[in-house]
Amino acid sequence: MLDIPLRVRVHVETLLAAQNDMGVCDAIERYAPAGKPDAMNAPHLPKVAGIDSTVPSPAHTVAPARVTPGSPPAPAPHAPGAVLQDRLAGWVSDLTTLHELTERLARTGSLADALQELLRAGAALVGARRGLVVLEPGDGLGPDTTIGLGLARADLGHIETVPRSSLSYGRILDGLPGGEGGIAQPDLLSEDGLDPRHREVAARLGYAASYALPLSTEGAGRLGAAVWLYDEPAEPAERQRHLVGLYTAYAAEHLARLVELERTRACMTTISRELLPSRLPRVSGVQLAARHRTGPRGGGDWYDALPLPEAALGLAVGSVTGAGPSAVAAMGRLRASLRAYAVMEGEDPVAVLSDLELLLRLTEPARSATALFAYCEPAQRKITMAGAGHSPPLVIGERRTEYVETSVSAPLGMLACWEAPGVEFRTEPGETVLLYTDGLLHRTGDPMDRAFSRLHAAAASVPRALRGDPGAVADHVLRSMLPDGLADADSDEDVVILAARFE
Repeated sequence: MLDIPLRVRVHVETLLAAQNDMGVCDAIERYAPAGKPDAMNAPHLPKVAGIDSTVPSPAHTVAPARVTPGSPPAPAPHAPGAVLQDRLAGWVSDLTTLHELTERLARTGSLADALQELLRAGAALVGARRGLVVLEPGDGLGPDTTIGLGLARADLGHIETVPRSSLSYGRILDGLPGGEGGIAQPDLLSEDGLDPRHREVAARLGYAASYALPLSTEGAGRLGAAVWLYDEPAEPAERQRHLVGLYTAYAAEHLARLVELERTRACMTTISRELLPSRLPRVSGVQLAARHRTGPRGGGDWYDALPLPEAALGLAVGSVTGAGPSAVAAMGRLRASLRAYAVMEGEDPVAVLSDLELLLRLTEPARSATALFAYCEPAQRKITMAGAGHSPPLVIGERRTEYVETSVSAPLGMLACWEAPGVEFRTEPGETVLLYTDGLLHRTGDPMDRAFSRLHAAAASVPRALRGDPGAVADHVLRSMLPDGLADADSDEDVVILAARFE
């Protein structure tokens, strides 16, 4: 809430409020004695949330009552400054409303949420029920999207069939004459020269008037346009236009920051995806599936699957410490190095990880990583595995769901000389080996022991009908571990699942 005094003491000597319709600041300037700071705390009320305090007179201020002959006299005001106090109350009410709306907008963390909040708040300020916002940055770098309020996707599709130049937001986005400021269309169906398709769509969707505003900032330029639709012929009053203009100016700055963040996320996602396998190999006797979820900053979790000599298969998952571009780059270098070592000595996973640890310690001494490498012989369903500080894999079958017993070992780059014994085991026909990174456990928000229990329960609950498809197994585990959209939520933790089903 605003920190504004409830009482503003103004010395009023001859305030004829019923005959002088003036603004709050004019009344203060005219009637406040000069040179007496104790008569009034401050001649200018504070700004709120970066909003200019020069707001027009409140629309709901009571108009002066007219006295007609024979009518009873109007009741005397309770105090000389009653009208002034009413104006101040309206002014403070508007600033309070704007402050609350901008606070709600500032709490949105995603671009989609911010656009929806912009539509809801703008509709309340202009008195509309429906609307849409078209995000189309002028630099052409995206993201481009259209979001509606009270409009289904089909309704937005109908609007998009109208020629762009005949739509108010189209004139704004294309820089046509009249699109520099707000565009009011108080009675669409009675306008001369209205495009026939626009008239048809307006009648079909049931809106008769619109009010559009550009979304732009000095730094980012044009971002898009917002349009609010009225069911009946109408247009916002002058005060409503002023308030929604202040709000959209603040909203555009917030949207510019979120657009830049969205571009960064998309760039990091693309880079991470390009550094991972574009497709999984086809090897006789085994089916493969992978799932990857990247955090907004880009993380260092990775996976790999590569065919090896003598019909063998190498499987690897790992995680590099840190986040952002440097972690993504380190992940790419580490994965490429492991592929080289796997081709040369893949039948000995301990030697592969030992060479990888030496490389990491020499080239990036300030970074550590966890990794797990498995040398698979599908014909015998035999797996030889070594891990460096990584979580143990899961074996999921008809008669068992259990973690593979691996030795406790330090992550790569933590010790002067890394060493750990390998593990050898066999799978039964139809069993799936699930490799994953710690991000799957961390995103749950549970302690690690509880997260491991949840993962075991999720794997054991895979329906029998899905166990023949490793992709379905990975999807079920992901949904069970991260319900309610947590798999796609903003998180600094990457998630990698690599599933291998042996026939």
